[in-house]
Amino acid sequence: MGKFEINKDKAGKFRFNLKADNGQVILSSEAYETKASCENGIESVKKNSGDDAKYEKNEAKDGRVYFNLKASNGQVIGTSQMYKQDSGFSNGIASVKKNAPGASVEDNS
Repeated sequence: MGKFEINKDKAGKFRFNLKADNGQVILSSEAYETKASCENGIESVKKNSGDDAKYEKNEAKDGRVYFNLKASNGQVIGTSQMYKQDSGFSNGIASVKKNAPGASVEDNS
């Protein structure tokens, strides 16, 4: 199973990464002011990760694709890495769906 890692950035804000079994980051959060807000973001990812309608495909200027996972209110709760091909993009979504619901939380902050 995957895991969420909570870290503090240089500005003192909290962020989480969802990592797959192999340790690769598959979803990253925005910056949160409090750890409680970050933990709420993790719960939102767990809750929304199984819903295809919550994934939004985006394309960067260089042609690579990535996705955002959105909460019920439309707010972005996680962003994927960049993918060169649609197959990687699809595999990334599948990995979030597989890993997020039962992922443990490791607090490194």
